[in-house]
Order: sequence, then structure tokens, then C-alpha cells
Amino acid sequence: MTALDLSSPVAVVGTGTMGQGIAQVALVAGHPVRLYDAVDGRAREAADSIGARLDRLVEKDRLTGAERDAARARLTSAESLDALADCVLVVEAVVERLDVKQELFRALEDVVGDDCLLATNTSSLSVTAVGGALRVPGRFVGLHFFNPAPLLPLVEVVSGFATDPASATRAYETARAWGKTPVTCADTPGFVVNRVARPFYAEALAVHELRAADPATIDAVLRESGGFRMGAFELTDLIGQDVNESVTHSVWQAFFQDVRFTPSLAQRRLVESGRLGRKSGQGWYDYRDGAERPGPHTAPPAEAPAYVVVEGDLGPAAELVGLIREAGVEVRAGDGYG
Repeated sequence: MTALDLSSPVAVVGTGTMGQGIAQVALVAGHPVRLYDAVDGRAREAADSIGARLDRLVEKDRLTGAERDAARARLTSAESLDALADCVLVVEAVVERLDVKQELFRALEDVVGDDCLLATNTSSLSVTAVGGALRVPGRFVGLHFFNPAPLLPLVEVVSGFATDPASATRAYETARAWGKTPVTCADTPGFVVNRVARPFYAEALAVHELRAADPATIDAVLRESGGFRMGAFELTDLIGQDVNESVTHSVWQAFFQDVRFTPSLAQRRLVESGRLGRKSGQGWYDYRDGAERPGPHTAPPAEAPAYVVVEGDLGPAAELVGLIREAGVEVRAGDGYG
């Protein structure tokens, strides 16, 4: 099974940040792309935004002027779903609500051909549940891109219970032809990345809620000690607090409210206040013009202790013992250790 032919039109439904990013990826790969949004005028605005991003790629010598012009010519906005009738792939990137997605795909199925791949960019909902509303569920698959889609290589290709293996393979090969790094995933809550990422956010938020440290300090620890490119607070601001919280709730509910995935009250208050991160100008940090970025509270250098006493079972932290010794600090075993 090969990737979709680049001459075949691809549609993206939902023209927010993710929808625009996915459309740009398909467009730069060479497909004609059609944008549709239920909100009147939104698709045209998205097309203009994508055009502006193509201009910036030319300025950075990542596209030639001719490539930009050809891509712009392939990009159109659709006034109705009927305009997507001849598309070979439709990727949905609308709000994370099961009923909304099911209603959309039922409507799409009345428009496109039975050989058209239908894909959801859901980050946390069940692909099986979304596809369960379809007449031909075998051609339905999850294609989960990551924000920003034009830059991040990973794409999760998720097979629902009824997904035809040939559909998943075609989606996988298409993502690879678009220059992405696809990985096949089972339809489990959060798939791979979001399931792994929930504790990353949750632990950082818990430390903040306990008032053990402020966001800037926690982010600095994650970057400088944990080796992450961004801390949890910076990353949720980039993703959008509303989006991040919605995924957390979805995964938490799907795992029967497992305590490991418990949503954060502090993040809930942030969303309620409208501080959604970069897109609203404020989140954990202030992104408005002239705003100063707070620095971490860093302790001054201090002499190393003469020795460290280790008590009890350290579990995963046992690796620290060797590192302490390597630093030249004596390690003494307490009564409950060893």
C-alpha cells in the first residue's frame, strides 16, 4: 500500500492552530488542499495565515518563491462540505468533543467517496468511538499531529477497533511521504505521547499547587536538570491551557479517574480566567508587549556536604546514590537502608 498521490486533493476541516499546521504540511508536500470551517469566513482567514507563513519560509530560504506561489495556487477555502467531495483524505481538527466529531464525520460520509480516507487529529478521544458513527468505519483512522505541526516530526497513526489495516498503512505511508515520522499506535487513552506526558504536567502542577516552587523555577529545573527543551508551564502555555486541560480530563476519565492523571485545580482556575497561554497573551507567563519574563529562584553556590545519609527504599531515586559518590560525597547507610 502506497502513499496518496500528491496530485490528489486533501481537505482539512477545522482551521485553528492545528488545522492550519496540518494543511501547511500537506500543501508543502505537494497536495491541493481545501480548508473548511463551520464558522463563516474562518477558512479564508486561515488560508491567508498559511500564505503569510509560506512567505516567512521564503524569507528563511526554506522555500523558493516559485514553490510558494505554486503552493498558494493549490490552497483554497471551501464554503461547504460539498466542496470536499473529490478529496482522497479529509483530516478533522475540530473541538475535542465526541458528539461534534461524530456529527461531522457522518456529514462527511454523505459527501465523499467510500475510498476517501477519513482521519481525526484527536489527541485523547477514542478513535473507535469517533469512527463508531460511520457507515464505513474501516476507512477511518487517527492521524495525531503535534503542535506546531509543520515543525514537529512525530505523527501518531491510530487504528480503531474497526480500522482496516490497509487504511492505517496508507495513512502511515502518506504521513511519511509528507516528511513526518509516523508511529503506529493502539487505540488506548492518550495513545503514546499524551499518556506519557500526563505525569510530566501533573507532577509539575502538583509542586506548584503545594507552593514548593513557582512556575519559572520548576521549568528551570526541568530544563537544566531534566534535560527537557521546555518546562511543563512553558509547554502548556504553548499548547494552550484549555487544550492541555481538556486532554488531561479526557485521559483521566478514560482511565476511570486514575489518580495518576488527576487534573489540576490551578490549571482549571487559569482556564476560567481566560489566561490560555501564548494565544491569549497570558498564561503562566505574560506574553504581552513589554512584559518581563520572571526568572527562577536559584540558590547560591554552596559547599558540598561532608556526607549524605540514605534512609529507606529509594526506588527509582536509587540511581542518585551512585551520582552522589561520583561527586566525591560520602554516602552513609541509615538504619532503614540496604
